[in-house]
Amino acid sequence: MNLSKTTAPVRLCIALAVLLFALAAQAQTPATPAPALPASAPPAAVSAAPQAPVTTGSNAAPGDDGSNLVIKVRTTEVNLIFTVTDKHTNQAIKNLQQQNFGLLDDGKPPVRVINFTQQTNLPLRVGLMLDTSSSVRERFHFEQEAATEFLLEMLGRQDRAFVEGFDVSIDVAQDFTGNIDKLSQGIQKLRPGGGTALYDALYKTCRDQLLPLQSQEPTRRAIILVSDGDDIYSHALESDAIKMCQRADTIVYAVSTNTGPSRDKGDDVLKRVTEATGGETFYPERIEDVATGFDSIRDELRSQYSLEYEPADFKFDGAFRTIYLTAINPRYVVHVHNGYFAKKLPE
Repeated sequence: MNLSKTTAPVRLCIALAVLLFALAAQAQTPATPAPALPASAPPAAVSAAPQAPVTTGSNAAPGDDGSNLVIKVRTTEVNLIFTVTDKHTNQAIKNLQQQNFGLLDDGKPPVRVINFTQQTNLPLRVGLMLDTSSSVRERFHFEQEAATEFLLEMLGRQDRAFVEGFDVSIDVAQDFTGNIDKLSQGIQKLRPGGGTALYDALYKTCRDQLLPLQSQEPTRRAIILVSDGDDIYSHALESDAIKMCQRADTIVYAVSTNTGPSRDKGDDVLKRVTEATGGETFYPERIEDVATGFDSIRDELRSQYSLEYEPADFKFDGAFRTIYLTAINPRYVVHVHNGYFAKKLPE
């Protein structure tokens, strides 16, 4: 996260979060299954932790008074999946500890850290989105070959991926599968031609393919977007696409097809989308270097950290909550989405 553009109060809050977060990490012992509450946390922050609502119903086991009691716990835990890179070399940084980070959720340190994992082994769910508009026709073959090699080397036994092309519409060439042959065949079936509706494609892909996964087993969700970032025909706005990615808890990585030493406005679009969702954009200078971008993405996906915590003053209102996660070492850059939408209670 780039802190150079933040205001002085925000930087002060983040500095405080670093201190509190580090103190919480140092208070842990190997025999403790979960990190202790920050001993130095302000009393208001700890006491503001939401309590699990209790409701009654008719399908529960009888209580001591003979009544039927149903306990429904609405969890508030947040699980952040993020990566860390060196700002000078852009190499992924591994083996950092909880005390190496500072965190603010909606402007406040977390009530408690539940779990911190240096390298998460959650199953991976990847959407490979290839821009098939006419503007990428000359370089499309290189993209296909690099994408196939990426999936071959990336996917493990529990991982699944899908393949789609997009121009003004979406062509899901292969739905979720762990079969590399089927994924490769899906990639090879795609053909370039037509205009570009990037925001529509991102919005619909996250809504239809990735958002439904939230009700299933815990997974890491990512989109690998290969595009020049241009958009001419979308009905959705850039902000709509970003919000849907955030609702689907999906990280977007992008490989720009605008090869050359300079960048255009399409590259700026890719950067905004990836930074808002916790990913990164890679800019090959030659079309032959597209594979290098895929290699960098593969390295980051293999180096992801997992941080599960309970936020302070959580409300089940569906509102957007900002996240500031930073590394104490200024040489390191943390790649994490800039916020999430709180769960909303059914009406």
